[in-house]
Amino acid sequence: MQDLTRGSIYKHLFNMSMPIAFGLLVQTLYFIVDLYFVGHLGDVALAGVSTAGNLFFFVMALTQVFNVGCATLVAHAIGRKDPLHASAVYSHALFYGIAASLIVSVFGYLFGHHYFSVLAATEAIGSTGLTYLYWFVPSLAMQFILTVVSASMRGSGLVKPFMIIQMAALFLNILLSPILITGMGIFSGMGVAGAGFASSIAACSAVVMGIIYIKRTPNILQLNKQKVTPNTQIFKSILKIGGPAGSEFMLTFFYIAMIYWALSQFGADEQAGFGLGSRIMQALFLPVMAIAFAAPAIAAQNYAANKMKRVYTTYKVTTIATTSLMFVLALPCILFPEFFFTPFSNDPAVIAVAATFLSYVGFNFVPAGLLFSYSAMFQAFGNTWPALLSTFMRVGIFSVLLIYCVAQTPMAITTIWILSAATVFFQAILSFALIQSTLKKRLLTRAKITT
Repeated sequence: MQDLTRGSIYKHLFNMSMPIAFGLLVQTLYFIVDLYFVGHLGDVALAGVSTAGNLFFFVMALTQVFNVGCATLVAHAIGRKDPLHASAVYSHALFYGIAASLIVSVFGYLFGHHYFSVLAATEAIGSTGLTYLYWFVPSLAMQFILTVVSASMRGSGLVKPFMIIQMAALFLNILLSPILITGMGIFSGMGVAGAGFASSIAACSAVVMGIIYIKRTPNILQLNKQKVTPNTQIFKSILKIGGPAGSEFMLTFFYIAMIYWALSQFGADEQAGFGLGSRIMQALFLPVMAIAFAAPAIAAQNYAANKMKRVYTTYKVTTIATTSLMFVLALPCILFPEFFFTPFSNDPAVIAVAATFLSYVGFNFVPAGLLFSYSAMFQAFGNTWPALLSTFMRVGIFSVLLIYCVAQTPMAITTIWILSAATVFFQAILSFALIQSTLKKRLLTRAKITT
């Protein structure tokens, strides 16, 4: 465990964000690796895997409940110098993580076909996506266990070992993907099924490596095996903090599903291009997301320790870092977006859609950086409802406008990207007002407590 209430904020943020960045890179590269090899199977395969990949956001919405809830509660406990409660949160949360893994597996296999019947542009895309999903479900299920462990450790200030574990799993995925997708030697390959199978093997291996590391390392946040049981109070606390954050990701899943629904009016090239473009955009966001994921643990420990000056410093440094990085990343996306996509597809139509998408959304990178910073502070305070409110407003406005535009014929595909960029700017303005109000209230409350 690490005490983040002392020492340089800049150093803590850097030391924690670097391994988190690698961990996030691993999660994204699971899809990037699959897209690289699947992209050469054709636009139907690429569209099917991309559409199925959106379900990862649905699972991330559920795992985000544990990701934010566990990290914040553990960080608060460490800030109060209460390691026993931190261990209790970790142990009880693991029970719910295991239960969620089983539930998602059952739902994925029983109801996955309904998802593709609504969003797939063609029957071939739906069939391809469903094949990939059936082999990918174990990877989705393992995310709950991995999230509970890594988030609890992150709240205690430990991130590097689990970054290494995830990197090892990634290398395994990279090794298996070309073999299972395209074949090697006497093995003919499994196509898109091989892509899902490779990711599932890698995710399961990460869980096994995590278990081995925890058993062999005594000086970390300890798992109390007797407390890997239901606990209503801790579960409510996790839901209270992580529920709104998870709902944010659920809204993101709905938002992307709405785009796939709109693109189903066009065809396979458009769905494949958007899927490719959105994955590359997520990869570009990784360094910014790493900072935003590291900041809550730092701010939360200092908030629990009543060191409000350090909390405000964390907020200021995080905001400057996220917006500066986003500005730098936006420039190549706007100026020469085609550069990012040629390795993944040789279809000019798919590349054109992906490049156009990235060139438009590049204009909302800076406000997105602000949103990452604001969300980090809401998590640190243990009040993620304002972030949920702003996301709900953005997705709601976007969905209403999109439905209206789809009803108008003909609709240009660029209309979707314009609506997306405009509503992100709106969310950034609303979130700024909410974070300023929250900061004033929290600082004033803490000041009264100390006096």
